[in-house]
This record gives sequence, structure tokens and C-alpha cells, in this order.
Amino acid sequence: MNAPMKEAAVPARKTPAELRSARWFAPDDLRSFGHRSRMMQLGYSEADFMGRPIIGILNTWSELNSCHAHFRERAGDVKRGVLAAGGFPVELPSLSVDESFTKPTSMLYRNLLAIETEEQIRSHPLDGVVLMGGCDKTTPGLVMGALTAGVPMIYLPAGPMLRGNYAGQKLGSGSDAWKYWDERRAGNITDEEWQGLQGGIARSPGVCMTMGTASTMTAITDAMGLTLPGASSVPAVDSGHQRMAADCGRRIVDMVWEDLTPDRIVTPASVRNAAIVAMATGCSTNAVVHLIAMARRAGVDLTLDDLDALGRTTPLIANVRPSGKDYLMEDFFYAGGLRALMKQIGDRLDLSALTVTGRTMGENLEGAQVFNDDVIRPLSNPVYHEGSLAVLRGNLCPDGAVIKPAACDPKYHVHEGPALVFDSYPEMKAAVDDENLEVTPDTVMVLRNAGPLGGPGFPEWGMLPIPKALIRQGHRDMLRISDARMSGTSYGACVLHVAPESHVGGPLALLRTGDIVRLDLPARRLDMLVSEDEIAARRAAWVAPPPRYDRGWGWMFSRHVTQADKGCDFDFLERGFGSAAGEPEIF
Repeated sequence: MNAPMKEAAVPARKTPAELRSARWFAPDDLRSFGHRSRMMQLGYSEADFMGRPIIGILNTWSELNSCHAHFRERAGDVKRGVLAAGGFPVELPSLSVDESFTKPTSMLYRNLLAIETEEQIRSHPLDGVVLMGGCDKTTPGLVMGALTAGVPMIYLPAGPMLRGNYAGQKLGSGSDAWKYWDERRAGNITDEEWQGLQGGIARSPGVCMTMGTASTMTAITDAMGLTLPGASSVPAVDSGHQRMAADCGRRIVDMVWEDLTPDRIVTPASVRNAAIVAMATGCSTNAVVHLIAMARRAGVDLTLDDLDALGRTTPLIANVRPSGKDYLMEDFFYAGGLRALMKQIGDRLDLSALTVTGRTMGENLEGAQVFNDDVIRPLSNPVYHEGSLAVLRGNLCPDGAVIKPAACDPKYHVHEGPALVFDSYPEMKAAVDDENLEVTPDTVMVLRNAGPLGGPGFPEWGMLPIPKALIRQGHRDMLRISDARMSGTSYGACVLHVAPESHVGGPLALLRTGDIVRLDLPARRLDMLVSEDEIAARRAAWVAPPPRYDRGWGWMFSRHVTQADKGCDFDFLERGFGSAAGEPEIF
């Protein structure tokens, strides 16, 4: 006889006295008198906040961040949801780290956002937080900080912008900019056409509508269980995005009462789910750095080899540029969005993983459907038979490098050619515009001194421009190698994140123009065909370059940032460095 089924346990709910914010407001003493008095100074009565979950809304809105231009309004939508659920919302501005205008690279400031997020949460009377982000580095920065802080959190993705359009052509942000810039350099684009493309490629608030870094990272966070189901796919200007924002506000209040903290959600199983989904979507190469950093903040030891193993077995089924050919994120949303894609690969995921809904991933995927199987392909008809990324090793990258096989010409998967080495971006830029540059389609272009320390900050310089001499001959791809990153909207035969970087004496620093470089993608190898004795002699003669910074944030960054294969987090912020700071003393 079968044993009777047990009813699901109802999670114990906190009482108002157990709220974290009660430490600030509840005691009958002078310190709480001061806190309550200042809240009254802000115009609130005790009935507004006493005994209610206080929800921090960390808003990365900025007038220089076009991806988040709608966040002023969305913060109001979140507040509406929080109030409806009986919470008390407070909005806190956070570092925006916009991708377009922050120089030398927004990556220099991802860890600053993570530190700010962690300390904002820890130092204020917040019971839970809604993290508002989307532009490339805001997702990992916010999540990394919130994971360390440990209070209930939910992530609100900015959503992709509308499809670009010019002269009846569908344009993808980033990807088509690179494509048409090559045509302009070839003399095939007029000034009028260039202006039209410039105005048509980005037509609304929201992140890049290709599967670039922004949409990759919001999809990863969705698959990790940190967003409402499918929230990463909703276009920024769709009315559903407003409703989703309000739902985030409602849900975070219940998460506080349920004490549903991120350590219960971000586990080895959920990190693996996120990595598999990343591969299936045709993710940005930047996913490697950010996902490793996020995992390590949660105490999950994710490695490059783990990602490569998943990449070998996970088919790419999202036909979205730049790895896909025909569609953009708006099309992906209409085709069923991330829930539909995850449903397609459900047998590869751990569907028992807990999510911010309080339900499992499997429960969240119930009823998901694919409405266009050319956008979200079945496993029997993938865009590419393996995942989006591959990890290389060899005497040029003993600690690893990454490449996006589906986004480059297959003829470069096995390639051998002479290196053309540049020590700086200005040097490289001047050379590629020289129509008399001695270069052939077999040449391997190399840019070094562009890693975490050398860049500085690990800039997106890795999609090196094709030399004009080759552009004029009709060539649009060639093998390129760098210790830099590249935009997730980019494409081509680009080997990136070479580790260790050249600035710290990695083997890339020893490569010389004319050396033969060999890429063997099936074998996952990248080597310079130079004898060990010659490499040793070059190493003995190598002189370390001077540091990029002598003071300030850059100095701190340079002293503590880890290499690309470790996620570029600060060594003192990783989980294993020491115990968490805990709750602040209140006197």
C-alpha cells in the first residue's frame, strides 16, 4: 500500500518584530527615536513604515544611460507593487555604469557597483531589495553585491529596445554597426545612408536588442531564478514591462516575509542552469567573466573548463543575432521568450531549483510554448550543434581564452598564419587604416596590453577592425587574438580573454610579429609555433610595463582585480577571502 502523500510544508513567515528594519525603528530608545524622527522629517507617518517590510529599490537610472532611460517610470511601478503588498518602498540611486559613455571601459567600474550595492544594503534599514539594471555591467554588479549582502532580492531587467530599422531593413544594435562600418570603410555607404543608419539602429529605451552582453546577462539572471519567470525577454517599452515591474514590487514583500534569501536560490544547480541557458541562447563572450564572478560570490566554484564542457554538449537554439542570422530580441519575445527556450531544453536543466517565486524552475515553466520554431529552434534543428562558447588553452593562453565559434567563419576553426602584433589600440588603429599595410587573409592580428590591468579595466577592444587593405579585397573576417574583451553584439574569428594577460607577463607578451600562430578549435588549442628555448629567452628579456594608476580607484582596482579566468572580481570580495561583515552595530 502506498504511503499517503504529505502536503507541501508552508514556509514559516516572519513577524514584524523579526524584520531587519526593526533594529532601526522598533526599540524604545534614543537611537530609534532619531530614526523615526528623521522618517517623519521626510513626510512619513509611523503608520507608513513601522512593522512593514522596507524595500530598497536600487535604481541605476542616469541621463547618460539610454538603456535605462525608462527607469524613472519603472521605479514608480515598483513602488506601486510594494505598496499594494503592504511594504514600504524607498528608492536609492546606484552607480549607472552605462556602456556607451563610460571610459576607458565600464568594466573598470563593475566591481565598484558591486561594492556600492553590498554596502548600500548592509548599511541601511532594508528588509529586501529590487535591483533595477540591464546595461551590460549593471546586472553582474548589482547581483554580486546583493548576493554578498544576503537580504531577499529580486532582479528587474531593463528589457531590450525595439528592433532597429532603416530603409526597410531590420537593424541589430552593435552587430549592424560593425557590419556597416566595414562597408563605409570600403566606400559602399554614403554620408546620407550613414546618418540614416545612425538614427535608425537604436529607437527606444532598453538594452541592445541583439543577444549581446546585456540580454545575455539578464537571461542568465532569469535562468538562475533571480527574476520573475521570463522577465528578461519583455521589451523595455512593452506595457507588460510596467506590469512586470509592479509584480516585482509585490513579490519582494512576500519574499521578505518568507525569508527567501539569495543563498537558497543561487546554488550549484541554478548556476549550471544559467550556464546551459547561456550556451543555448548564443551568449556574449562576456558571460564567462561575469558568470564566474557571480558564482564565486555565491560560493560556487565555476571554472572555464566547466563552461567549455557545457558548451560542447549544449546546442545553440536561439536564432538571434549575432550568432543567429535573422532575428532580434523582440522576435524572441514574440516567439515565447526565455521560458519557451528553457522549456525546449528542460531535460538538460535541474528543474527542482528554487526561484524568487518560491516555486521551482519546473513549476515556473509549466505552460510555456514556442510560437515560432525558426526563432526558438527545436533540438532537432539547432542554429549550431554546440553551444555559444569554447575555451582554448595552449602556450599562448595557459590559463585559458575564449572564442565564439558560431559567430565566425568556419574556415578559421583550424587556422595557421603569421602574427601581426600591436602593443596598443592607437598603434593598431593607425595600421588598419593604412591601405598599404602588409597583411593577407592568413595573417593573425594580435592586440595585447588590453586585459584587466593592461587596458586598463579590460576594455571591449577584442573585435579588431579588419585592415582596410583586406576590406578593399572583399574580406570581412580574419583570425584576431587579444587579452581584451569584445562587445557581445560583435562577431568574427576573435580569440579573447587571453590569460594571463600580457601586462603581467603572460605568453602573449612574448609573441612577435612574424611568429606563426595556430588555432585548432576542435582540439581547443591556441599556440605560437615557437621553441620552448626561444620562449624562455624572450621571457628572461621581458620588462614589466609601469602600472597604469598611482592613486585612487584605478590603483585599488589594479592591486586587487583577478585575471579573466577568475572573473575579474576583487580578491578581497570573493567568498573565500574571509567572513562576511554581518549586521552593522546601531548606537
